[in-house]
Amino acid sequence: MRIFLFLFILLSTFTFAQDKPKPVQRDPFLQNPVKNQPQKSNLNNKIKIINADEIKKDTKYDGNRYFVGNVQIEHQGSILTADLVVLYEEENFVKASGNTKLQNTDGSVITAQEMEYDGNTQKGVARKNVVLNDPKGTVIKTETMYYDRASNLAYYNTGGTINDGKSTTYSKSATYNLTLRTINLTDNVRIEDKDYILDGINVVQNQNTNIVDINGPTTITNRKNPKNRIFTEKGTHNLNTKESFLNKNSKIYYNDKILTGDALYYNQLTGFGKATGNVTLDDPLEKRYLKGGYGEIFEKKDSAMMTRSPYAVKILEKDSIYFASEKILSYQKLDSTNIKKSYLRAFRKARIYKSNAQGRADSIAFNETDGVMHMYKDPILWSGEKQVTGDKVEAYFNTQTENIDSLKVIGNGFAISKADSLNMKDEFNQVKGKLMAVYYEGKDIKEIKVIGNAQAITYDDDYNEKTKQNERLGITLSSCGIIGSLFEQQELQIISCSIGALSSTYPMSKIGPDKKKFPDFNWNTKDRIRKWQDILVDTPNYEEIKYESADTLFNQAQEIIDKQKAAEEAKKPKRVRR
Repeated sequence: MRIFLFLFILLSTFTFAQDKPKPVQRDPFLQNPVKNQPQKSNLNNKIKIINADEIKKDTKYDGNRYFVGNVQIEHQGSILTADLVVLYEEENFVKASGNTKLQNTDGSVITAQEMEYDGNTQKGVARKNVVLNDPKGTVIKTETMYYDRASNLAYYNTGGTINDGKSTTYSKSATYNLTLRTINLTDNVRIEDKDYILDGINVVQNQNTNIVDINGPTTITNRKNPKNRIFTEKGTHNLNTKESFLNKNSKIYYNDKILTGDALYYNQLTGFGKATGNVTLDDPLEKRYLKGGYGEIFEKKDSAMMTRSPYAVKILEKDSIYFASEKILSYQKLDSTNIKKSYLRAFRKARIYKSNAQGRADSIAFNETDGVMHMYKDPILWSGEKQVTGDKVEAYFNTQTENIDSLKVIGNGFAISKADSLNMKDEFNQVKGKLMAVYYEGKDIKEIKVIGNAQAITYDDDYNEKTKQNERLGITLSSCGIIGSLFEQQELQIISCSIGALSSTYPMSKIGPDKKKFPDFNWNTKDRIRKWQDILVDTPNYEEIKYESADTLFNQAQEIIDKQKAAEEAKKPKRVRR
């Protein structure tokens, strides 16, 4: 049969040698580089007819020979089969139709209803129900596919699907490098597997590594929980390990929270993520966000950590709370009654700012749900011109009014307030003891109760009806088992002193500076946080306020006493040694 076919082709060549068939009407993809000039081909590059049931030449295809039935042609090792093949011999070009199949030397197979192929450029077009199978199991389906055997590329722009057995890819356009097994996908790209959906506009999928290079806005969504998703404009995503490396305008949405940063990493299987550079963790439900230079999230534990100059802002309708420290943790967990509660912890050099309360401690733990804040190790809290210190301070917030209701100071409680905030005199009311309870009225401290070794130094004033001013009566030193004190118009009044009460009032002329302050008096103006931005540094390092001496009457009285002593000494007879 093959000998007969060869002889028939040879005879046909001589028979129709004088005919001048028309050039082929090519797809634009297959146009000759030089218009209307057929490319030259050598004998080794010729398309070869291997088999056909019939060979014809008439006016049907503009004088070009065509082959019908079980047609099989070969070109440089690749085999094309079809029901019908038209051969444009001078151009080394074929058009095939009906059950076309191209078997390439690399093992890839393209099937379609129609194909065109240029033996000189090794470029072809497949149309209608096109399917490309590569040797490793990737299947591409589309309506029109362009392929280049020289560069081993396949391309479509009519929309298509790609399936590798693990995921299915949809896109309007795609270029598949069969050598590298990389697919450049553009326009309405979607990659789906059993767990996630990737939507983008320009991605490159590597079929060997199953890694996707992301270029342009892209979202990766969790099928089970669509609210958990990733957005980025530049990065890579591993379809096997579900790891993402995100480098531009990226966001990780998880558990109703949003993590952003200059560079992000996220593992969708473990739920671990990290971010560097301008990191923000936003929690809209909790009305709180964290900022810093580095952050980590643990989706399954619903916790997060922020370092590198981190700070947190608890957004309240009337007065937000600001936190800062070397490291900040946020997490949620169930309490003993199975109610989920939110917590915030600041470790090492912790600072807090609220308009009516500012504080420092080595660490701060805040139960955001219940409004309870614990300050550990050398805590100090300021409210207005009042200062509270102790071994540990607990603050209780009213979640409705957003103000502090009360404080509990455990161990070495010490409260200090300016006797008169309108002047710069060195005068301070002081209350101290083992345990201390501080109660607020509105935004200000109203009452202090001290239990255990309670002591107080208070300035006593009396209102003069004639001058309409307060006049200083003296200073009261109190020592009791329990002290109750009340702030009235910035003045501290001892309203109760019980259990072993000792109380003495001294006029200003008879109390020296050594008795006006307790030995551990520690009024701090250098480190005080006066605006929220002060929490961003270890200390604002303000210049210490210098107060004016309030010992004028004592010094005058002491001077009189000294003069009297000197006069009495002068009256005494002096012994003269002979």
